[in-house]
Amino acid sequence: MANEASQEVRDAMAAFATTVDDEWALVTAGTEASWNTMTIGWGSAGTLWSKPVITVYVHPWRYTHEFLQREDYFTVQLFGPEHRHDLGILGSESGRDGDKVAHTSLTPRPIEHGMTFEEATTTIVCRKIYTQALELDAVPADVMERLGSRLYVDQAHTVFVGEIVGVL
Repeated sequence: MANEASQEVRDAMAAFATTVDDEWALVTAGTEASWNTMTIGWGSAGTLWSKPVITVYVHPWRYTHEFLQREDYFTVQLFGPEHRHDLGILGSESGRDGDKVAHTSLTPRPIEHGMTFEEATTTIVCRKIYTQALELDAVPADVMERLGSRLYVDQAHTVFVGEIVGVL
């Protein structure tokens, strides 16, 4: 029998599912001392192993990938449309090259198990429960034809599944 997710968790899952594709979101991993964030446009929310989960997909060349691999927790932030430009910056610049957040209007804030931003309308705190490289041979041909260059066929995105343990 599935664990009953609270209404707050169900609402956050629905908000993520309807926001990530068109309005984007951020995935953030690390601690106040060392962290990184990036914009995501792929993800899902649902139930896995009787747990409410968020799934995000991050390519290994992204600096945030290192933090997601290393840390036990990650956070996902949703924003209003007034922050679309900020998310564009965080999706196109690399934290390896400097403080990309400084080029935005966002204010980082440490929380238990990670980081978020003051301006986020919702922060979903996730405990990483599964990580696996996307198997490109298993991706349907029509998807590869349409998105092959975005999948970077030389090295696939990594799937990160996190159990939702908190909503702010």
